Amino acid sequence: MPYRAPVSDYEFLLKHIVGYEQVCGTDRFSEASDDMVSAILTEAGKMCEEVMAPLQRGGDLEPARLENGVLRTSPGFADGWKQISEGGWIGMSAPAEHGGMGLPMTLTTSVNEMMSAACLSLQLAPLMSQGQIEALEHHASDALKELYLPKLISGEWSGTMNLTEPQAGSDVGALSSKAEDNGDGTYSITGQKIYISWGDNDFCGNICHLVLARLPDGVPGTKGISLFLVPKYLPDEEGNPGVANSLKVVSLEHKMGLHGSPTCVMQYDGAKGWLVGKEHGGMAAMFTMMNNARLGVGGQGVGAGEGAYQHALAYALERKQGKTPSGTIVDHADVRRMLMEMKADLFAARAILLACSVAIDMTTATGDEEWTARAAFLTPIAKAFGTDTGISVAETGVQVHGGMGFIEETGAAQYYRDSRVTAIYEGTNGIQSMDLVARKMMDGGEMAHRLIDEIEEQAERARTTHPNMAESVWQACESLREATEWLTAQEDMQNRFAGSAAYLRAFARVLGGHFHLTAAMADLGGPREKLARFYINRMLPEHQALLAAATEGAATTFALTIDELAG
Repeated sequence: MPYRAPVSDYEFLLKHIVGYEQVCGTDRFSEASDDMVSAILTEAGKMCEEVMAPLQRGGDLEPARLENGVLRTSPGFADGWKQISEGGWIGMSAPAEHGGMGLPMTLTTSVNEMMSAACLSLQLAPLMSQGQIEALEHHASDALKELYLPKLISGEWSGTMNLTEPQAGSDVGALSSKAEDNGDGTYSITGQKIYISWGDNDFCGNICHLVLARLPDGVPGTKGISLFLVPKYLPDEEGNPGVANSLKVVSLEHKMGLHGSPTCVMQYDGAKGWLVGKEHGGMAAMFTMMNNARLGVGGQGVGAGEGAYQHALAYALERKQGKTPSGTIVDHADVRRMLMEMKADLFAARAILLACSVAIDMTTATGDEEWTARAAFLTPIAKAFGTDTGISVAETGVQVHGGMGFIEETGAAQYYRDSRVTAIYEGTNGIQSMDLVARKMMDGGEMAHRLIDEIEEQAERARTTHPNMAESVWQACESLREATEWLTAQEDMQNRFAGSAAYLRAFARVLGGHFHLTAAMADLGGPREKLARFYINRMLPEHQALLAAATEGAATTFALTIDELAG
């Protein structure tokens, strides 16, 4: 069974679950009506099915390679990029004045997820450009915007983000890359960056790097970092790629998966760049791109999971083994359990992702601080739970295949290998959970409590049609509320951090129960009501064990000494 874009799932979620009607009800996004949404999702789904999905296996079997300093991409990727660009899919949410469509981020998130399911390696390239577009839109000078945004939006040029260095992983403030003012409005950038996704390609006229570096008067740590736009080729007076800049791809990383996506080690030797934002304000500017990417990476996880689910379902429908009503393994109870868990978790993760996107769109359209806080709170949950779900579903997909899942020729293992990094980059999921219980709860957990209140209110409304499921969701909310109160009362941050991963997952579990319950109310007697009952009865109870771990504190986590850990 080839990849099928789940357009109807997106339409159902947008119409009935995540409150998208609020987005198209604003002046900013009033044209993004149901009819337009359906047309866009249908056309994007067709592109994913016909253009990107056929590139999935080829990118794994014939990886990108570096030959005498020249980057060669996987066969077919150049044409895939061309069709993505010509379809306008890179600039969906980009500003119209520079050639973008100006559409809601909710639609971009939906399309990006479909693209991830079809071919995750290639989807990474437009995702990087989208993040750079947003960063430049908010922080770059007018001159830089006029030159770079139209070319990035059209796909003529592509963008990257350069944060990590060999000695400074998640501790970005420990970077050693240097920048020197040339006195003419440009800067010389020197240093090495690693893990640079799509640091080069052979199908764009220019590669535009956003690079973090420190000026001579930059203080240690993140507060002394600046952000620079450093192109592969220096634009000439007409804005066309001119002479080569002083930068190069040193090597490509040898990775577990995502072989079609070149992950580069970049070297800058006095490369010319332009300041983006204020001097020493690089982290604020880069976080614009990183938050965009965190939402996008959450979508990558869900997308990869969707691809793995469809792959596993197709196998289960064909594989004959044992005596079952259909004659295939899909009717074995344990196989059916795995498929149901995969489908139910994907629905929950996708709903969280789109709810976060709606909050971002409402922030853009209204500037309301309540929406801003909601988007900020949901972002780490969308990223971490989305990627954890994608990895789990991909792993389960291997299990559905049985022994054949361990054989590379079936393609099942690729989804797991490709998705595994999503829990690591753009801030590991541990960092996401720490951010949730620390920075996102500096308000004493007010946003957490407001979300819990909303879920309980919906559960109360559901009691007339689904009393048992409503009670389960309501009780889960109360447990989540108690854990939230415990966490916010902890002055020792280690007590919060030790349980943060469990707390984030528990919050996602409860959000998933809420969205499934809402789906059941909108689809009485239908498949989504049946799926909701499975999730709420069999998967939601996990929150109890998670919250017990979340409120255990740090003592047991640090009980063993370092010597005892090694013993």
